[in-house]
Amino acid sequence: MRRAVCPGSYDPIHNGHVEVIARAASLFDEVLVAVSTNYAKKYRFSGPERLAMARETLGGLRGVSVVPMGEGLLADFCREHGVNAIVKGLRSVQDYQYELPMAVMNRHLTGVETVFLPAESRYTHLSSTLIKEVSSLGGDVSELVPRAAYRRLYQEQGA
Repeated sequence: MRRAVCPGSYDPIHNGHVEVIARAASLFDEVLVAVSTNYAKKYRFSGPERLAMARETLGGLRGVSVVPMGEGLLADFCREHGVNAIVKGLRSVQDYQYELPMAVMNRHLTGVETVFLPAESRYTHLSSTLIKEVSSLGGDVSELVPRAAYRRLYQEQGA
């Protein structure tokens, strides 16, 4: 069985994430969407909220499971879960430059390969940070995020 992981904080999950995960599901037998926590980041949504958004959004995709990544290295997560590949979406050259050293380190640590999928052009401008900023200032991101994320983004504002 070919198993991949799509790691990320998903704060919140957006349509660019969904597009890459759906493409990964067509390439692998099983895809684990590992919702991570980076303690250096300030999150808008709690870990359980981010898991719930991802599960609600991705529940209909065959072969996709949403799991908490837990603490520790992604390489260790891959080893513990029998993951053959890490899938990362790339929006730009800057993403590649950021992701490449981590891909090489993960391969060094466990032999797991990283597969880079170029983002669909209509999503190359998306980031969770930008989504949070625009929505907090009253902008409409309804076409950029799944319903589960949209509801949570605007529930907080009473909209």
